[in-house]
Amino acid sequence: MDPEPTPGGSGRGPLIPVLAVVLLLIVAGGGAFWFFSGRDDPAPVAAPTGSAPTVGAEPSVGATAPTPSAAAPESSADPRFAKVGQCVRNDGAAGGKPKLLISGCAPKSYQVLSRIDGATSGERDAEAKCAKVEGYTNWYFFDSELDTLDFVLCLKQR
Repeated sequence: MDPEPTPGGSGRGPLIPVLAVVLLLIVAGGGAFWFFSGRDDPAPVAAPTGSAPTVGAEPSVGATAPTPSAAAPESSADPRFAKVGQCVRNDGAAGGKPKLLISGCAPKSYQVLSRIDGATSGERDAEAKCAKVEGYTNWYFFDSELDTLDFVLCLKQR
């Protein structure tokens, strides 16, 4: 005599919940990717200022002259990585939003005189921070939703 198989003993019971969890993780991961990839960085702003460097002024105590550096690799040309002494150029349209890129120091480029990391509230804040920097001609700020990413660059046109 052959024993008869027991009904419902197919062994697929744990397979359905596992597949449901995997499908849920895929949908959640796709939603997170869509959410974060669809966000644009806020538009940074730069503007010339009316202040001009003082002729014959003594440098402040402890100030060192920044030394120009070579062009940064293309992967790190973003102004978020600009350091004091490096130069940036504006590749944005005239009169439009600035698009700064780290570049070699050349005529019509801007040398970074000071970098101020931390929360910024916009144009007035950037101008006030750069007013303390001797010889600056322009400023640039990056204001994001996350204040730890904010910064101001005090620049001198070459």
